[in-house]
Amino acid sequence: MYPMQPVLPPSVEALNVAVTRSQVPVWMPWPLPVGWLFTGIAHAGDDLSGARATAVACSGPAPLGGFGELVLVAEELGVGLGARYAGLVGPDPGDSVSLYKPADAKLMAAGRPTPMFHVPEAPDDRAVYVGEARGLWLWAIAWPEQSALLMHDELVLTDLRDAGAELGLLPCGALSTRLLG
Repeated sequence: MYPMQPVLPPSVEALNVAVTRSQVPVWMPWPLPVGWLFTGIAHAGDDLSGARATAVACSGPAPLGGFGELVLVAEELGVGLGARYAGLVGPDPGDSVSLYKPADAKLMAAGRPTPMFHVPEAPDDRAVYVGEARGLWLWAIAWPEQSALLMHDELVLTDLRDAGAELGLLPCGALSTRLLG
């Protein structure tokens, strides 16, 4: 098990540090949905091995009105960061997700179509989807549950480890309390 590191407040500098140390993708919707902001990053890992799981938070106008939040997690098997934010017991989605049925949503991750499967055991206040990208778990956790409509709106994710100077243009908002819980 890798230790959870302190949550980093949203700034381009903090994001650059996290991206540099990460051994797993740092997923971000790119471009961000209209009106959305980067609102923090968390990771699990240590100084020796680097980040083995990352969680990036974004927030903005929800598709059906109001305020929405999205946390995207990339992690190695068994780390448990995605399950933590999803409100699940255990490190992985377990038997609640059948990868042998049609996907509930699809997004583009690093230019590849990525099937995402709804996790029905998640608490009622959020929607949780999980899939696989670059050989690792990809989790998408949305608050409130209706904000998951973003998953059906041609969401495109970029691994910020592959981003260049455009990272400096990222709009930052206030720290998401979702990362702290």
